[in-house]
Amino acid sequence: MKVIFAGTPEFAAQALRAIIAAGHEVPLVLTQPDRPAGRGQKLQPSPVKQVALAHGIPVHQPERLKDPATHIPIVEADADVMVVAAYGLILPQAVLDIPCHGCLNIHGSLLPRWRGAAPIQRAIEAGDKESGIVIMQMEAGLDTGPMLLTEALPIADDDTAATLHDKLAALGARLIVDALGRLSELRAVPQPEAGVTYAHKIEKAEAALDWTMPAAQLARRIRAFNPFPGATTKHGDQVLKLWQAHPVAGQGDPGEILAAGEDGILVACGDGALCVTELQKPGGKRTPAADFLRGQPLTPGARFA
Repeated sequence: MKVIFAGTPEFAAQALRAIIAAGHEVPLVLTQPDRPAGRGQKLQPSPVKQVALAHGIPVHQPERLKDPATHIPIVEADADVMVVAAYGLILPQAVLDIPCHGCLNIHGSLLPRWRGAAPIQRAIEAGDKESGIVIMQMEAGLDTGPMLLTEALPIADDDTAATLHDKLAALGARLIVDALGRLSELRAVPQPEAGVTYAHKIEKAEAALDWTMPAAQLARRIRAFNPFPGATTKHGDQVLKLWQAHPVAGQGDPGEILAAGEDGILVACGDGALCVTELQKPGGKRTPAADFLRGQPLTPGARFA
């Protein structure tokens, strides 16, 4: 098929690679404008743009798609269908109507659960046992369109947002190629009206841990916020990032350090305790707790806040 592709991060780049490898013609790629990144804050192309350039595919990078002039390259591409994955811009109805087979979205949750911007993180944070990919026919609403293909996968007890992202990206790439290969025979199934939840964008302000929360909930939040924005806690004047932890038995004042040794740093929570096994001090690298403690000892009775 002749496929326009719209996406920005690595999740989308995997799907674009798979579509190209499957032999589909991609006359145009839409992606977000280059953004400053890294220490030098130099403009960096998105992962999707990098794939497009490597394959000689024209790239269109509008700031938004409200202006009809930004639609001209899409019309001129004369594609059968547009595939959208983590693009980051809202597609107005006028754009959705351009390809003759409309626009297909690769969504990283089992819709209608976790519509919105951060389905991977919110599924882990909520303690969901499974996630998955839905290939959806797009409409003007936020992830409300009918579903063409769905496949679930389990969320492992040690999955972080990074590891679950990689599993779902691979699954999404496989499913979109499957969908494009038999688009004419797939039946669009409306989403159930029950079970709708929204995965709101992850904000940096959510990073700070509240030690009055149950240990199991804090452990999920640490996994959900790995790698972004990274769960944080204060020790004195330092803001530490916590990268790996698991709930254990224990009690004390929320935030109180109950023990610190080779097995980790045991911190009292509102219910139970959290054993922190990997953390990071400002300007440092991620470090196993045992190594961290050799450089910065913590004693029982000290506090995280």
